[in-house]
Amino acid sequence: MLYQLSEVERLLDEGAGLYVRYSAGYATDLERGSVDAESGLPLPGLAAHPLDAEAWWTLPRGEWVARQISRLPAPRHSPKDALRPERFAWLLRGTEAGRGPDGEVLVTDVEVVGRLAECLIEQADGVWGARFDAELGRREAELVSVAHA
Repeated sequence: MLYQLSEVERLLDEGAGLYVRYSAGYATDLERGSVDAESGLPLPGLAAHPLDAEAWWTLPRGEWVARQISRLPAPRHSPKDALRPERFAWLLRGTEAGRGPDGEVLVTDVEVVGRLAECLIEQADGVWGARFDAELGRREAELVSVAHA
């Protein structure tokens, strides 16, 4: 379990190819497979958000990491019922295999790195909210989600 953004940054120091995913976990992902919900087509990897900053990003790396983590639905927002397993944020390393239908990175050769504690997600939300127009970003993300629904 990871509790601080600084822990994620240390993992980035160890090498590229670090991603964050929100799901019921790797075992469940393996069992179910990765499928495009709309078409039913199998995907060649797990959808994830890259934590390696893009070359154009000139702000501190920690702010990129906070932004990527804050874009995920937090566990506290996850519906919990008998039909859906618990979902949570977790880190993985892997190889990009392509892009999904919404432009998300698809990752193969997955190595599970660790689960993100709720306090780490709250810390990321705080960094992102203090540094960026977080509400604008969330509204834009919601518009994209609605357009793809």
